[in-house]
Amino acid sequence: MEQNKLQSVLGLLRISMGLIFLWAFFDKLLGLGFATTAEKAWLAGGSPTSGFLQFGVNGPFADFFHSLSSMPMVDWLFMLGLLFVGLTLTFGILVKLGSLAGAAMLFLMYIALIWGTPRNHPFIDDHFIYFFVMLTLMLSDSGDSFGFGNAWSHTSIVQKFSFLK
Repeated sequence: MEQNKLQSVLGLLRISMGLIFLWAFFDKLLGLGFATTAEKAWLAGGSPTSGFLQFGVNGPFADFFHSLSSMPMVDWLFMLGLLFVGLTLTFGILVKLGSLAGAAMLFLMYIALIWGTPRNHPFIDDHFIYFFVMLTLMLSDSGDSFGFGNAWSHTSIVQKFSFLK
């Protein structure tokens, strides 16, 4: 019974993280007016990464991240990453790969901001916490609850290649 409760919470956590990534994707793609205005949308010719990389980055790695600003390949990788992580986590398939990709993206965002102006804590921010959420999702069977993970895990390809779970 307790295991079912834990699996349910992990399933809801997975879906929540997936929806965060999907929302970020669609907001940057279409300019829904939350983090991205319509005129700065990717479809309107804006760069989904340049604002953060030019003005949001600080700390010892700032020069490296500034050099990535306005690079089309970085925009494409970022947007495809948001979409991939969002879809895998929301639907519960390829959760291990989606969580790994999400953890990598969050780690990069964390080090881009490290030792910056602290808001609530000198070195822990939401990227840091979400990184550990992604690791938890990657190590659990969170796709089995409230998603297609259970059916997906019984396919022959996942049976042969367990990292696809």
